Amino acid sequence: MTLSIYTRRIFFYLAGLILLLNSCGNNPEEQQKDTIDTGTIYISVDESFKPVIDSQIRVFEALHREARIIPIYKPEAECVRDFAVDSIRMVIITRRFTEQEENFIVDSFKLAPKSLVIAKDAVAVILNPSSPDTLFTMDEVRQILTGRFKENLIPIFDGTHATSTVRFIIDSVLRGETLTSKTMAAKSSEGVIDYVSKNPNSVGFIGVSWIGNRDDTAQLSFLKKIRMAWIESTDKPENYVLPWQANIYYGRYPMIRDLVYILKEKNTGLGKGFANFLSGEQGQLIFRRAYLWPAQMNFNIRVTKLNE
Repeated sequence: MTLSIYTRRIFFYLAGLILLLNSCGNNPEEQQKDTIDTGTIYISVDESFKPVIDSQIRVFEALHREARIIPIYKPEAECVRDFAVDSIRMVIITRRFTEQEENFIVDSFKLAPKSLVIAKDAVAVILNPSSPDTLFTMDEVRQILTGRFKENLIPIFDGTHATSTVRFIIDSVLRGETLTSKTMAAKSSEGVIDYVSKNPNSVGFIGVSWIGNRDDTAQLSFLKKIRMAWIESTDKPENYVLPWQANIYYGRYPMIRDLVYILKEKNTGLGKGFANFLSGEQGQLIFRRAYLWPAQMNFNIRVTKLNE
């Protein structure tokens, strides 16, 4: 009997110890090993912004030697699904979370997500160098997208669904109209550039960060293979503009979208550190160099006159 009582005591002691260890292991505060400038985290990023986010991460990690940001690049809709993945600390896409998505994050992770617009981006229209047309009104852009343009031009995207560029075109440009059945999809923005460079009757739609930075050797090589179309300005009829920073800032270029981070971090950790970097002076200067418009810092635009 004594042995039996002793055995039961040992059993209950071990069971209680196991429960205690399990509860500690399931506590997010205990699991989090990173700090604001050390550790390793995963983030989910819209593929359209790979060049500029790669630049941001390189500089951030150079400044914080014990920090590692691991980006997973994918279409925007897949990034949104990562709201449900607890290992993804941050999502970078072209919109804020909806009320329904916020409620899901709050209920699932017991935290309030934070979001911030960190830059303004433009959707660039790219053409084959042999294309005779380089100036388009927005009505003509819609005609190309719906298959009604006078020439047989085929639109191509980095995917035909689930990408931020396709969503922007459908929501903000077509507004109820349907993409032509001739629309083609490449696997990435780089694939769009490659296809347009080889097919004179194609018109590509990509984020300007892929081709806007003339200090980037890779983007300079892209610009040798394609050309950017000029789109009619929003403020002056028959005035055509490129997706340059000043035209993004003043809203003259007609296809502008936000770049937003969404942080889902319960404790102050590396996600917060990277978010601070993106919205701070160094991160904003990197956006500026990538030819996006920094949304969290004021930069002066100077009007100059060029002597020919």
